[in-house]
Amino acid sequence: MQKKISKDATRVKVHTRIRKKLAGTTERPRLNVYRSVNHIYVQLIDDSKQVTLVSASSLEQGKDGKKHIVGGNVAAAKQVGKLIAERAKAKGIEAVVFDRGGYLYHGRVKAVADAAREGGLKF
Repeated sequence: MQKKISKDATRVKVHTRIRKKLAGTTERPRLNVYRSVNHIYVQLIDDSKQVTLVSASSLEQGKDGKKHIVGGNVAAAKQVGKLIAERAKAKGIEAVVFDRGGYLYHGRVKAVADAAREGGLKF
């Protein structure tokens, strides 16, 4: 009987393969995407220093202090992409390396990337 491999285990294998080829530097950090069922998380990572420079997620509170970006849909992913671009610009980061985290470049992952590009980040 064959052992069934979970989707997450397959994603981790793909992500490991991707990470062999790309790394974030101080000048050009890695834009990492993690997607759960309900939320999406994005962070800029400097792999040479092993430091997270900037992060954003759909869990964060809005300007009014009560509402947070609503859940794990494409609209929320776009908002998170814009938010990470704003924060990166504030820190003086303009160019990044995109790490899709082993997910397909489709749907929410693509929405984050497109919104970050619209926000002024260069991939």
